Amino acid sequence: GAYLVPYLVLLIIIGLPLFFLELAVGQRIRRGSIGVWNYIWPRLGGIGYFMSCLFFFFLKMSPINSCPLVSRVVETECERSSATTYFWYRETLDISNSISESGGLNWKMTLCLLVAWSLVGLAMIKSLQAPLVMYFSSLFPYVVLVCFLVRGLLLRGAVDGIMHMFTPKLDKMLDPQVWREAATQVFFALGLGFGGVIAFSSYNKQDNNCHFDATLVSFINFFTSVLATLVVFAVLGFKANIMNEKCVVENAEKILGYLNTNVLSHDLIPPHVNFSHLTAKDYNEMYRVIMTVKEGHFKELGLDACLLEDELNKSVQGTGLAFIAFTEAMTHFPASPFWSVMFFLMLINLGLGSMIGTMSGITTPIIDTFKVRKEVFTVGCCIFAFLVGLIFVQRSGNYFVTMFDDYSATLPLTVVVILENIAVAWIYGTKKFMQELTEMLGFRPYQFYYYTWKYVSPICMAVLMTASIIQLGVSPPGYSAWIREEAAEKFLFYPTWAMAILISLIILASLPLPLVFILRQFHLVSDGSNALSVTYKKGRMMKDISNLEDNDETRFILSKVPSETPSPMPTHRSYLGPGSNSPMEMSSAPNGRYGSGYLLASTPE
Repeated sequence: GAYLVPYLVLLIIIGLPLFFLELAVGQRIRRGSIGVWNYIWPRLGGIGYFMSCLFFFFLKMSPINSCPLVSRVVETECERSSATTYFWYRETLDISNSISESGGLNWKMTLCLLVAWSLVGLAMIKSLQAPLVMYFSSLFPYVVLVCFLVRGLLLRGAVDGIMHMFTPKLDKMLDPQVWREAATQVFFALGLGFGGVIAFSSYNKQDNNCHFDATLVSFINFFTSVLATLVVFAVLGFKANIMNEKCVVENAEKILGYLNTNVLSHDLIPPHVNFSHLTAKDYNEMYRVIMTVKEGHFKELGLDACLLEDELNKSVQGTGLAFIAFTEAMTHFPASPFWSVMFFLMLINLGLGSMIGTMSGITTPIIDTFKVRKEVFTVGCCIFAFLVGLIFVQRSGNYFVTMFDDYSATLPLTVVVILENIAVAWIYGTKKFMQELTEMLGFRPYQFYYYTWKYVSPICMAVLMTASIIQLGVSPPGYSAWIREEAAEKFLFYPTWAMAILISLIILASLPLPLVFILRQFHLVSDGSNALSVTYKKGRMMKDISNLEDNDETRFILSKVPSETPSPMPTHRSYLGPGSNSPMEMSSAPNGRYGSGYLLASTPE
């Protein structure tokens, strides 16, 4: 409840405007992320290179619901935690006690990583974005989520979880950390700053209504987040009830023991309480009576309050949510293997889909800019990613996952989104950009975008970034380590060498920004904003050709002058580059959106 409000607010004032901005920029300029920012202001070309720097993937398997035996005795670590927790930390990760203990590679995880990157590479090379594949990868998660929601709502305790979800806590809502995490969620959920949005939108038709796309995707995204959260809290409400009942049974046995040994008097037990069918309400009443009477020695009894609220308040996030809390709840489902298979198929589908999109954001601008061969570059990227990923499949790898997740992208990503906002709104010019969007879309975008691009979004992001830096300085970074001997998590601070890696991650991720600025400020490299290269012209012409209907394609290629290709399509002007004539002066030719591709096709090389 405390998180939904900041998330919705930031989605409206940051997410939607910047998602629309990236879609519009890619569709208008017709280049990948590197080419786009070279065009808008060459000295900020480092934004595009930054977008090609960060990518990571991680996936795993299904849970068990019983502890293993060692010499006919239940494994101590499992008995002191739970079967699912043990399976995740010991059987799957075989995790070390701290980030300082490498423990070598986990061969099972290494094999999974190899398979994952092989699938991503194969999908990229073979272009497995056929309509059926796209429909399946997009709709399958919704099918699974709806099935889980229906099943979850039928479980006892689901309503408790959903009520807990929608109950706001004002103190949490005012916590800057909550707002920072909500902003990070908006960035990652919409893919802002990674270059993928720009790369995909550069293939749109010139008259595509990207404003409608931006609005639709943003709110479908919000709806999906709420749907997924409803599923999670319904299931966690069920799990909380199971754990609370287990707590009541264990503590009732303690009370019975004290009654049999005369530590407690039978007079303390209310007459209506039946230990054979003890409810949580009866236990709480009995607990309060004992606590009142035995006030001086109550702690020695070791009794727990067994409150449902306490179980619901146990925060679980990251890998722990998917691989421990949720899977542990699924072990209590009827036909639990079926639900486990559905859940992990959904995760694999989402993971692969996200990585294919992210890889497109990496490969498209590099291939467009440097004209490298797609197959070779894609394989090279996947091999490099696999080798980097070996850091994460050590026995201490999960701690590096936490480090990268918390610090490698969040701050640099905020910086790059602020800079792309400033590049369009203040350097290129909001009025100019709005005018060109009016020509491209056929209508003028709402003034809401003018003010959010120019003032609201950059100011909000600057405040969030400042709060993040202050928090990083005030609270020393740390991580939750799994201690084998204690069978419990323990918060540890990063050692000095890990802090050096953490700071290096932030610096290296941000390095392309000042580096490209300096190189182009002092004219040490070409700014990439001059007349379009021959190879780029060909590439752009092919993008435009791909947008034509079959019956128009031949006429488009064979035509020599614009007047030979009359079309009822709305007129849209071509977009050349800095130093050229205004887009408004460019093409009043009747071939409309075909004009830009036609001009490129007929330009002498």
